[in-house]
Amino acid sequence: MRFYAIGDIHGHLDKLHGVHDLIAADRLATGDPAAPVVHLGDFADRGPDVRGVLDFLIDGIAAGQPWICLKGNHDRMMEHYLRSPEQPDPLRDDLHWLQDIIGGRETLASYGVDVSLDRNERDIHADATALVPPAHRAFLQALPNHHHAGAVYFCHAGIRPGVPLPDQVEDDLVWIRREFHDAADDHGALIVHGHTPVDRVTHYGNRLNLDTGAAYGRALSVAVIEGHEVAQLTPTGRKPLPPSSW
Repeated sequence: MRFYAIGDIHGHLDKLHGVHDLIAADRLATGDPAAPVVHLGDFADRGPDVRGVLDFLIDGIAAGQPWICLKGNHDRMMEHYLRSPEQPDPLRDDLHWLQDIIGGRETLASYGVDVSLDRNERDIHADATALVPPAHRAFLQALPNHHHAGAVYFCHAGIRPGVPLPDQVEDDLVWIRREFHDAADDHGALIVHGHTPVDRVTHYGNRLNLDTGAAYGRALSVAVIEGHEVAQLTPTGRKPLPPSSW
């Protein structure tokens, strides 16, 4: 089965349009209009138009597009912040969503919230809960944390090595890094993920990293996966990505 997968978006609606244009061109070339598109999470934070990104995804799904949207750690932090009362991320209560390193202020600005540094954070939270549409909050709350289809397993950050895929937990699926990256294990499926930026789409054999740093002014990347074959979509067509490409 063919899947398209898109890395971390982080509020860059223009880049999201661009990769969907690449998918449309590949669909036209292959005659396959129905292959699912998996968005690997981190729709929120750091970029200029998180509201536009969520509108685009919600509207596309409502129109019947074969899109799957997974939960990223930034999406989870946004959803927890918007609760009343505000709640920290269950795993990272040392972080606050409005910290500069997280990017929540940029997200709220896209909804028209005044996020000036001299404003009381309680006032910012009150405006956030008033101005973020209920449909956006419901979308964030309902995001699944993985999608498993045969030989391919999609998630935002990665999996806990040695733990069977059905037993993976959300904290790892949206936050894990080093333990997953360092593992050479056969995980029982190709793990397609983002979360940790790399210079280029990289196929490690047991995993495929699609986060190429859109949050930091770099490209948003998309790949097509067909069985054991992986290719990156580019403006000039498919670029094969064998495991040895790293």
